[in-house]
Amino acid sequence: MKKLANRLVLAGWRWLDRTGEIVPGTKAAAEFGGFGEHSCIGFPPATLLNVGSIHIGTGTLIGRQATLAAGYGLGDHNIGPRTLVIGDRCVLGARTTITAHESIEIGDGVFFGQGVFVTDASHGYQDPNVPVGAQFGHHQPVSIGAGSWIGHAAVVLPGARIGRQVVVAAGAVVRGEIEDHAIVAGNPARVVRRLEPGVGWVGSRDVRPTMSQADFFNSI
Repeated sequence: MKKLANRLVLAGWRWLDRTGEIVPGTKAAAEFGGFGEHSCIGFPPATLLNVGSIHIGTGTLIGRQATLAAGYGLGDHNIGPRTLVIGDRCVLGARTTITAHESIEIGDGVFFGQGVFVTDASHGYQDPNVPVGAQFGHHQPVSIGAGSWIGHAAVVLPGARIGRQVVVAAGAVVRGEIEDHAIVAGNPARVVRRLEPGVGWVGSRDVRPTMSQADFFNSI
């Protein structure tokens, strides 16, 4: 009896997974500002807030328990029509949280690990008589360039401008501008390796050669 119950529960959960996905053609997808063909948000999502201001490109996969939020609350009329824009062919891992208040733009082909947090606003603390959680900070737009990888549990803070083909190490905390073709790590995140044309990936102790995907797979 226990084995049968287990099989039924797992079969039911698989059915919920498939049926609960947000994909083109569903009512939930139609509520977004844009929801590209072959894109999917896994079931169950965590929070989807003011999705009319959220645009998702083509072929983008977003893991389960994701939060995609625009504005400060349901029906916020102070947000623009493209507050959060996610490009084509992105993969955002489970438990991703993106909270956009003015502008977050994620380029094409960006991959997130699990548990990544991105926001364009934080809290103030200047008034000592008001709880910090009730003090709103300034909005500072965030952008993540095409082809970048944001590692597991990384945090991207307001005002961050991450270039193209950047690697953000797991657990890194990013603010400010990160150049194209850089690898950053730490809190606060700092460049630990960068691409120098004709030389390779240059770090503080060594240089790693550039390598095509074909050469990489032939080497293993």
